[in-house]
Amino acid sequence: MAETFRVDGMTCGGCARSVTNAIVKLVPQARVEVDLPSGTVAVDGASDDEVQRAVESAGFDFRGKAA
Repeated sequence: MAETFRVDGMTCGGCARSVTNAIVKLVPQARVEVDLPSGTVAVDGASDDEVQRAVESAGFDFRGKAA
C-alpha cells in the first residue's frame, strides 16, 4: 500500500524525475508517483526512512506524511 509524503521544493518535471530516481536508486523495487501541484510523492515498497533519505539526498525538503 502506497504512503504519501509532502515534499517541498519540487517545481517541474525535472524535480519530479530527480525525486523519483533518488528513491528508485535507494530502493529499486519502489513504485513512485509525484504530484507536483500538491507537492506530494506517493511511494509503494519503501520505508518512511528510506523515502526521507532519498528525498533529502536529491536536495528537496521532506515534510513527512501527507494528511
